[in-house]
Amino acid sequence: MSAPALTRRILAFLVVAVILYGLAPATLDVFGAFGDLGRVKPWWWAVVLLSQAAVSYCTWAAQRVALHTHDWGPVAVSQLASGALGRVVPGGAAAAGALQYRMLVQSGVEAASVATGLTAGSVLLLVALTGLPILAVPAVIGGLQVPTRLTEAALLGVGLFVGLVALSAVLLSSERVVLWVGEASTAVMRRLRPRHPPPANLPERLLAERTLVREALGDRWPVAVSAAAGRWLFDFLTLLAALEAVGANPRISLTLLAYVAAQLLALIPITPGGLGIVEAGLTGTLALTGVSGAAAAVATLAYRLASYWLTLPIGLAAYVWHRRRYGDSAGPPASSAPPASPAGAAPQSPRG
Repeated sequence: MSAPALTRRILAFLVVAVILYGLAPATLDVFGAFGDLGRVKPWWWAVVLLSQAAVSYCTWAAQRVALHTHDWGPVAVSQLASGALGRVVPGGAAAAGALQYRMLVQSGVEAASVATGLTAGSVLLLVALTGLPILAVPAVIGGLQVPTRLTEAALLGVGLFVGLVALSAVLLSSERVVLWVGEASTAVMRRLRPRHPPPANLPERLLAERTLVREALGDRWPVAVSAAAGRWLFDFLTLLAALEAVGANPRISLTLLAYVAAQLLALIPITPGGLGIVEAGLTGTLALTGVSGAAAAVATLAYRLASYWLTLPIGLAAYVWHRRRYGDSAGPPASSAPPASPAGAAPQSPRG
C-alpha cells in the first residue's frame, strides 16, 4: 500500500473514532435500555415484527418491477443477504450492491436488467424517503399527535401513502416539475453555500436520473411507486409502534422528521449500517419532540432490534441458502454492479 493511501486510511479511521467517541454516551444509553424492554408488551412486538415483514415485502415488490422479473425468490434472497452485508461493513452500500448483483445473475436474472434495475430501484427509494418531510408540513400546521388508536393509525397511514404516491407520480410523469425542483434546489444551495455552489447542470442531472427510473420501471411504475412508498411507511409504523409501546405520544410531524433524519444519517458511510449514528441521532431528535430520554432510548432500541439486528441472522441464512443452491457459479464481474439501494445500504434503510 502506498504512503498516501495509508495516510488516507489512518485519517479516515481517526475521523470515525472521534465521531464514535462523541456519540458514545447516547449510544450507550440506547443499548443500556435492554433491561427496560420488558415495558414493551408482546402484542406491540407483534406489530413491530409484522411491520418489518411488510417493509421487506414492499422492497422486494419494487425491485421485481425494476428488474423485470416475476420471481420472488431470487429478489428476496439477494436483498436479504446484501442488506445484511451492507450493515456490517464500512461503506457497505457498494459491497451490498455488488453482492446483490452477483446473486441475482447467478439466480438467472438477466445481467443488463440487474444493472439498470438496481440503480433505478435505489433512486426510487431515495426519492420516496426525501418526499416524506414534505408530507410533514400539513401535520406541523395541524399539530397532530402520534395516533393512540388503530383506526387513527390506519387513517394516518392511508393519508401519508396517498400523498407520497401522488408526489412520486408527479415527479415520474412531469419533466417540467423535475427541472423546477432542480432549479429551486440550485438556488437554495447557492444561498446556503455561496463558496461551494452546486453544479450548474443539476436540473439536467436530476432529469436524467428520473428518465432512467421511468424507463426501467416501464408501464408498471405505479406498482413500484406504491411499493416504495409502502416500504418507508411500514418502517415508520415500526417506530410509531415502539413509541406507543413505551407510552410516548409526541407530535407526529416532528416524529416523522426525526425518522427521516435518522434514515438519511444511516446513508452516510461512516459506520457500518449507521451503527451508533442512527441511535444517537434518533434519540436526540425524539427528545426534541418531547419524548423523555428513557422512553426515547427504549423505543429506539426496540426499533433497531427489529430493523437492524434481526436482519443480520436472516441475511446470513439467505446467503447460505443461496450458496447451497447455486454454489460458486460465476456471473459477470461484480465490479460492474450498480450502487446498492437504500434498503440494502442501511435507509439501509432501503433498512434503517
